[in-house]
Amino acid sequence: MRAIMIFVAGLTGTAGGLTAGPAKAEGASWGCQVLLCAASKSPSWHGVPYCVPPMTRLIAAMSRPGFSWPICHEANAGKPGREIYEDCPSGTTVGYSSQGDNGGRGQPDQCIKTVDVCRSPSRREPNAALTGLTGNRHYPEPESCIQEIVTPRPWRADPWFFDIPNDTGVKERFWFNLNH
Repeated sequence: MRAIMIFVAGLTGTAGGLTAGPAKAEGASWGCQVLLCAASKSPSWHGVPYCVPPMTRLIAAMSRPGFSWPICHEANAGKPGREIYEDCPSGTTVGYSSQGDNGGRGQPDQCIKTVDVCRSPSRREPNAALTGLTGNRHYPEPESCIQEIVTPRPWRADPWFFDIPNDTGVKERFWFNLNH
C-alpha cells in the first residue's frame, strides 16, 4: 500500500498521501484515476465516491469496439492482468475442461486430487479420503487403486489485478473487480 500512497502523494503534490489526495487527484489522468481506484481495498472503489465515475466510465468503454486500457505512465504499472480462477487447494493440481474451442483442451477450471485408495484409510472407511472434496470420480482403469477426484476450480471475487512497483521497484499485486 506504501507504493500507492507515494503515487497518490505524487499526483496530489502532498506528502500526506491519502488524506489530502482526493480533492486534488481529480486532475490526474483517467489512467491514473483508474489505477488509484482499482488499488483501493478498504473500502473497494465501489465505496469511494471519487472512484465511481472513472470506474463506471471504464466499464462502459470496455464494451465498445477498439477499447484501449487507460494507462497511468507515472506509476509504471501498465495494463492490468486477469485471472478468473483461484488457485487450487494444496494437494491438488489444475485440470482442464474438455469444452475447448476447435478441439482445444478447454479452460483451467478444475482441481484434481489423485488418491491411492489401496493405501489410504478410505479402503477401510469408505469416502474417508474424499472428505472436503466433492465432484466426479474418474477411474483410470477398472479395479484401479488410483482415483482422480475432480472439483470445480473456485472463481475469484476480484479477477483483475495491477502489479504496481513500490519505491524499491518490487511489484505489489492489487486485486479488484469491475462489477457495478
